[in-house]
Parts: sequence; structure tokens; C-alpha cells
Amino acid sequence: MTEHPFAQYVRILGKGKTGSRSLSQDEAYDAMGMIMRGEVEDVQLGAFLMLLRVKEESFQELAGFVSAIRTTLNAPDIAVDLDWASYAGKRRQQPWYLLAALALADSGLRVFMHGAAGHTAERVYSEQVLDALGEPCASDWHTVSDRLNSRNFAYLPLGCFSTPLQRMIDLRAQFGLRSPVHTLSRLLNPLAADYSIQSIFHPAYADNHQQAAALLGQAHAVVFKGEAGEAERKPEATCRVKTVHNGVLAETEWPRMLDGRQDKLDLLPIKDLLSAWCDDKISDYGRLAIQGTIAITLQLRSPELSQEQCLARADAIWQQRNRLRLNTTATENV
Repeated sequence: MTEHPFAQYVRILGKGKTGSRSLSQDEAYDAMGMIMRGEVEDVQLGAFLMLLRVKEESFQELAGFVSAIRTTLNAPDIAVDLDWASYAGKRRQQPWYLLAALALADSGLRVFMHGAAGHTAERVYSEQVLDALGEPCASDWHTVSDRLNSRNFAYLPLGCFSTPLQRMIDLRAQFGLRSPVHTLSRLLNPLAADYSIQSIFHPAYADNHQQAAALLGQAHAVVFKGEAGEAERKPEATCRVKTVHNGVLAETEWPRMLDGRQDKLDLLPIKDLLSAWCDDKISDYGRLAIQGTIAITLQLRSPELSQEQCLARADAIWQQRNRLRLNTTATENV
């Protein structure tokens, strides 16, 4: 029987403790190209993804995978100032990062957010919350362009621009585990924005994201451990931010903004986000999460600014947001 062409890549990863190795960037590119073209059997795909999960993907593999996927996206030329990856979801605290992103949009930045929903139980996702807030998600690139032109913000679900990737993320229900697709999707930057913000849940992944971004030629990027894995500053924790600026890799540390530890919320009511946005009814934790997230973004775009300058400007951006932007009639939990 003739060996399947993809078998070589499963073999590289699965030959045991002494025989297996990581894929080279070129091998990762070829392997993901076959997956995206539908040239791989389901059993091979499952084995490949889980072997990567156990080994943990290298930054060379991530760069190869992302490069191959980008050739399939066929995204149009849409100007965007900031690429924002949102693939984790929230379960303990409100998604304050969404209000940070919308405030940045009100300040004049064209913010493009992309993500995937529903892959992990008991979490709420960006697209669900945005729809409930009256900031509906786009369904195609044409709508993305319209939303950016009219509102400086657009969110496009992964399934609307890459069906194969969405299918792989949906395999979580069969695996019982997340796969490397959750990692690499954060690096996609489909509209090739010069500035990219990503978050990770496990600190060990930060170096891989940073180095993969540099290998992919990302001009400017930040990666940090955010609340629940979303790009949201945790005010109660020291925040180490990995940066890429024109090929130069660095790390900065932002001190904690708030003492103590927040209790897990039983519910995440949309009305609380609306009260925060429209009426300034917001906890210290929520306000600082928003301010801290905006500040990291500002330093990404202007590295010459000090943390104190970024925090002051972030506070001004939050205070100057358009309080009429969101749908004030939403009251249901997501």
C-alpha cells in the first residue's frame, strides 16, 4: 500500500521520545497547506493536532502554519490600524477588553477584531457580547470594510473567513482539549495590520508568540497574559508584556494597579457593561482593566511614551468615548 503524502509529518512528530522532533518552518508550511486544501484524512488531522499539543508547538512551526493559512484567506486590501485577536472567551470577569477596544475606536483607531466562539463550555465570547451590545459582528469582508469606515471597529468570526480553521477549532468537543489552532489563530492578522495585540493564558507561550510574530515579519506586536486568555490587563497582577518592534524583541513590566484578588462572578450581565459605558457605573477593577488595556495598546503604537503617559492618555480616551454608541435596551445575560 502506498503511504499517504501527509504521513511523513505525523511520523516526524510521533516517533517517540528519541526519534521525534519539531517540524521545520518549511515542513510546517507544507503540512498546513495540505490541511487547508483538504488533502489530509480526518484520522491524520486528529493525530497531527494532538501530537503537536503534547509536544507544544515551536515558534518556527507557528510561523510556517500561519504563513500557509494566510495564502488561503483571500482577504481584501482594507486599511486597519490595529489587529486584535480574541479566541479565549471569559468566565470569571466581564469582557472589559471589548469596552477598551471600542473606546480606542472612538478615539480614531481602526480596530479589527477576529475570534471564534463556543469551543469551550461556560465561557462567553466576543461575538455574543458585541451582538448583545448593539455592535453586531460582520459576516464578510465587505461588511468589515463598511463597519470600519462608519464605526472604526469591526469583528469578523473565524468561520466567516476560514472554514477549515473553524472546523479544526470545533474539534475540541471530540478531543476534549484545545489544539494548536487556538494558538496560531491569534497570529493570523488577516488584514496585515502593522500593529497587533495578542494575549495568552499560559505564560510559557508568550515567547513563542513573540518570536513567531517576528519571524512572520510583524512590524509591531504585543503579547501578554491577559484575564482568561483575552487581551485584557489584569489590574491585580504584574503584567509582563513581550514586544516586537521592527524585528527587535523586548519585554516590559507593568506593575499591579490594584491590591487583592477579585471573586469569580456568577453571571456576566450585559446591563453591567452598558452601565459602565453609558453611565460610568463601573467598579474600580473594571475601570482599571479598561485603562490598563488601552495603555498597553498606546505604548505598542508609541513606544517612546512612558507607562505613566500611556495611562493618562488611556484615561482620557475612556472619558472621551461616545456614550451613545451602544444599545441601551440590552438587559439579558449572555
